[in-house]
Amino acid sequence: MTGDELIQQFEEGATPAATFHHADHVRLAFEYSCRYSALEALQRFSAALQRFAAAQSKAQLYHETITWAYLLLIRERIARAGRAQCWEEFIEGNADLLVWKGGVLTMLYRQETLDSDLARQIFVLPDRGAA
Repeated sequence: MTGDELIQQFEEGATPAATFHHADHVRLAFEYSCRYSALEALQRFSAALQRFAAAQSKAQLYHETITWAYLLLIRERIARAGRAQCWEEFIEGNADLLVWKGGVLTMLYRQETLDSDLARQIFVLPDRGAA
């Protein structure tokens, strides 16, 4: 499936919940980052994730800090590559983004910060230096 098709399917609510995992979140964030400005990617991706969670009766699972942090990390890594990349090329060089538990955000955030209601509701800046 192309990136455009993936975004369209997700925004239309046609993505099966049972098959949507962390790696799929990362792929979508990559696709949004390749197509939209930072602000538009954040707005569109966040809104689509919130609709997706609500449609599954799991609106409480949406986490703004995690969503924004991953999208911004992906945008930075795309920029650092200095050239356009397809998903397969990008993730080959950034496989650490696919690690969910104990992943890249643990270098940036204390666990209690990520577990907080505030971090779920709004984007909270990192509170831990990179290791």
